Amino acid sequence: MKLFLLGGLTALLLTIIGTVAYLLLGFAEVRGDAPASGFETALMRAAVHAAVRRHAPNVPDPVPPTDANLIAGGRAYLNQCAGCHGTPGKQRGDSTGLYPPAPELPAVGTQYSAAQVFWVAKHGIRRTGMFANGTWDADSVLWPIATFITRITDLPPAVRESLATRPRH
Repeated sequence: MKLFLLGGLTALLLTIIGTVAYLLLGFAEVRGDAPASGFETALMRAAVHAAVRRHAPNVPDPVPPTDANLIAGGRAYLNQCAGCHGTPGKQRGDSTGLYPPAPELPAVGTQYSAAQVFWVAKHGIRRTGMFANGTWDADSVLWPIATFITRITDLPPAVRESLATRPRH
């Protein structure tokens, strides 16, 4: 039994040393214009989603999804988020050059709750293009955006029409 535990501990130690050596000797691909491996993509996506679920408040959305609130959130989204995440009703042409690529929210929506979207918008995601908007935007600005994003793939016709025809500011 002692030898088995010693063998397991040795294997674990060698794995840790090998991983650290791999990273510190520069073998890890870090170029922003090179695609990530499937393993790296899956691992980082899982880590981000787990961290958001763990740290975001588990609170109900304080902004009722009325047309007026969705329009207000949509206008703020168009001014602050659409450049990276896409505009409802328009195809995003080329990649934004961000890694990982910013999700095209009008096309794919989000699996996050409004509270989780709010948390991401407020605090950002390290080592991505998603910066911490809470540095300059009040919670009262970010909550309507979160409400809008959680419904971005299923907006009422009046909201879609208002956002398509009126100026953003």
